[in-house]
Amino acid sequence: MANDPIFILGTERSGSNLLRLILNSHSRIAVPHPPHVVRYFAPLEALYGDLTKDRAFRRLVDDILRLLDQHIYQWDIPIDAELVARTATPRSAFGVYVALQDQYRAHTGKARWGCKSTFMVDHIPEIRARFPGARMLFLVRDPRDVAVSSRKSVFSTFHPYHTAQLWRDQQASGLRWLDQLPAEAIRLVHYERLVAEPEASVREICAFLDEDFEPGMLRFFDTDEARKSASLAESWGNTGRPVSRASVEQWRTGLTPRERLIVEHIAGAEMTRLGYAPVATPAELASVRIGVRERGGYELAEGLQSVRIELRSVRKDKNVWRRWARAWTLAGLRVRLRASSALARSHGAGAPGAGPNGS
Repeated sequence: MANDPIFILGTERSGSNLLRLILNSHSRIAVPHPPHVVRYFAPLEALYGDLTKDRAFRRLVDDILRLLDQHIYQWDIPIDAELVARTATPRSAFGVYVALQDQYRAHTGKARWGCKSTFMVDHIPEIRARFPGARMLFLVRDPRDVAVSSRKSVFSTFHPYHTAQLWRDQQASGLRWLDQLPAEAIRLVHYERLVAEPEASVREICAFLDEDFEPGMLRFFDTDEARKSASLAESWGNTGRPVSRASVEQWRTGLTPRERLIVEHIAGAEMTRLGYAPVATPAELASVRIGVRERGGYELAEGLQSVRIELRSVRKDKNVWRRWARAWTLAGLRVRLRASSALARSHGAGAPGAGPNGS
């Protein structure tokens, strides 16, 4: 059996929480809810200065640990900050995340860890460089159903126009890697088959991961991890229930004909490649025009839905205040780092942390 890490790739609202809990129910696999360290900190790395220098790197580690303290799904395990700083390889946000995952795995006593941060689809070169034997599960779902699910979730874009663009871009990236990487490194997983034939699908995933199938994986909803997930946010409510096909083809009633056409127009090529047949004819798709006024309407609808979902989150989600605190912390961090970097440049000192006087 392999001990290489597992990465779930794709787009939010595609069943990644479901797959996380199924895998986490395996006796050898630990998949914590992700704090999205790489997503938030990789764009900021350059502002810390030379990360080969202890002072600059420790600032990065400390800021990442602050983010973990405010994680919307608390890990509830002790983190050894000194061990993180000492073992992170490479010295980057990705390396720090790996060190954190290693500590989580060790705390659980399991043999290997998994990552559910679907945004790692943009960091596959780093994954492959650090873990040549890593296994990647490219999880996909019909973008029309993703659009229906996303408009009700506080964790995603809301309007189908924006969701379709994100889905298209992330699926295009995943498909490129599916074409380039060997079959033993990456596997395509369709959400629709996972919920229609859960045992057969999970058995195939286990074979890909070089793990024995365990029946308890299909009873994930009985675990403390699933109950905790379902209790924290309305968007995660289904994680506390058995696998269901109820959310398949919700787009038939959940999208207007125009919304469905827009999704198919934007994401049609990737849909076809992944086996999701557009309803519209090629001529209808080619004739779609989205003018400035219509796009403006989508932006307005996105903003209004954002307000509605935030207000609902205040009433329904236990972790809403942690989510807001995380957003405020990240915003303050970006301001501080950019101001520090600009000040350092104005004094000709390079990026902060680059020299002995870096702030």
